[in-house]
Amino acid sequence: MRRALAGLLATLIAAAVLIACSGGGIPKHEGQQKQRDRYASYAGPPIDSLTWLGRYDSWESIGDNQLVLFTTPFDAYLLTVRPPCNDLNFAQAIGLTSTGNTVSARLDSVTVKNMRCPIAEIRKVDYQRMQADMRAEAAKAKADAATQQ
Repeated sequence: MRRALAGLLATLIAAAVLIACSGGGIPKHEGQQKQRDRYASYAGPPIDSLTWLGRYDSWESIGDNQLVLFTTPFDAYLLTVRPPCNDLNFAQAIGLTSTGNTVSARLDSVTVKNMRCPIAEIRKVDYQRMQADMRAEAAKAKADAATQQ
């Protein structure tokens, strides 16, 4: 009797897992997908190159083959590298190749743990507009929450 009950329980658990996953699967890196979508919506058309004075302010991985490079606190570029670019999501540091203070798409690379990841595309992000819109969204959400109380 206990065996039959344990078997039934295992079957029910397996069915519950299958039902939960049947809606297209469990979203992988949903947070990164939202970040990619947000940056892409504020990114301009692809450009050939960006000016780089030998240092960057910061960077953020937003996927297996995309990152946002901040050359200043207000200037951001969405870089897409050609796969495979192993460990971009987990890298603590990156490097950039350049020629004469210029980082060029299809010529230069992002280096991750001694691996060169060729840059396929560079897009300038209107980061100041993105920040302003995010502040406006947060203020609206706060105001909506205050009116509901």
